[in-house]
Amino acid sequence: MLDKAKRTALRSLVVNEFTNSVLDPNEAMLGPIENGGTIIANTAPGCWGPMITPSLRGGHEVTKPVEVVGAEVGDGMAIRIRDITVTALATASGHDSSPEGFCVGDPYVAARCPTCDMVWPETHVEGIGQDSVRCDACGNPVTPFSIVHGYTVSFDDTRSVGVTMDKKAAEQIGHEADHYAALPDGSHQHSILNYAPSDMPRTLIRMRPFLGQLGSCPSMPMPDSHNAGDFGAFLVGAPHDYAVDAEQLAEHKTDGHMDIDAVRAGAILIAPVKVAGGGVYLGDMHAGQGDGEIAGHTMDVAGSVTLQVEVVKNYPIDGPVLFPLVEDLPPLAKPFSAEEKAKGERLAERWGLGELEATAPVSVIGTAANLNDAIDNGLERAATLLDMTVAEVRNRATVNGAIEIGRAPGVIQVTFLAPLAKLDAVGLGDYAREQYGL
Repeated sequence: MLDKAKRTALRSLVVNEFTNSVLDPNEAMLGPIENGGTIIANTAPGCWGPMITPSLRGGHEVTKPVEVVGAEVGDGMAIRIRDITVTALATASGHDSSPEGFCVGDPYVAARCPTCDMVWPETHVEGIGQDSVRCDACGNPVTPFSIVHGYTVSFDDTRSVGVTMDKKAAEQIGHEADHYAALPDGSHQHSILNYAPSDMPRTLIRMRPFLGQLGSCPSMPMPDSHNAGDFGAFLVGAPHDYAVDAEQLAEHKTDGHMDIDAVRAGAILIAPVKVAGGGVYLGDMHAGQGDGEIAGHTMDVAGSVTLQVEVVKNYPIDGPVLFPLVEDLPPLAKPFSAEEKAKGERLAERWGLGELEATAPVSVIGTAANLNDAIDNGLERAATLLDMTVAEVRNRATVNGAIEIGRAPGVIQVTFLAPLAKLDAVGLGDYAREQYGL
């Protein structure tokens, strides 16, 4: 007879509930779904909308975590990204600044109204523009963030390209912001389209959607945008309720906020499990982004996502591993062609070397307060994952891979061709074979 957890587990779950921007393992999760089950979610924009909505406490608005049957602390969860579809008609973004007086230490986490001194005030929208978000209590503008240089972009019907708007069009969209943003019904954020920025009109933009947030629930309450080593560093010694020390950050974060543009439809992500049930969550969909997200933000959009999740037992590291699409791999990390293998085998035979090592691409994520420390973190994780020295990882990533920047200031990928036998030893080899047809 099946036990109660297995009897009540769902094969698929539609998710349309959001956190208040804090990932809290003490709150009940959605689900559970069975091991191998499917999550279908309608996600809300991340970044700018929540950033101008002071009552949200984490800078993003992600889905409530979903419990996965069989996921135990020390395991991993393999998340196959089956589909990502942009539902927004338009969005806005830009490079930001944080005016003084509108937060307690961190404008993402503890926004305040400087007039009535309320932290996390409820607000409403009056008109459009950068003073349009107003405090419910005193009526004054509350702007924890402003746009220094920004743009409004409308998407074509096929969701393949966008064009940035001039002032007239941006304001027209701004007056119907929630409609053009396609905000999910359960979303609490104000749309950034209300700001109606138009500093870069008539620019054609290619769309390439991906998830900026995808992963597992941290093991202590943590603002969602800070569930990574770089943004999380701002929590260390902070003057607000979500302050941590460096050891707590390292122990409890799961690096779900990556902003890595390869986390898109067709990729497979392995996330660490730090709480019972795992707690798969997602959000912060972007319509497209260059490596590094150097403006600090990109085109945050609402969208629909389909994921399939299964448990990987005894996962040896505390951060994510990614199996990107072939076209997203650096040139030196792509699987060898049959012709290349034949040439290599002839060369090995000439020197009496025997059978060549079987390899497969893998991308290990590293995060820290800055890019140099993030690289060290990624190298150390890769060495632990594959039971090799950091020096060997450095060599393999040099001759058969690359260090890629996900987000400045501190999210990177150590991507390289790894020994397939080493991936098999930690239960990841079959994901590489599936992804790359090996």
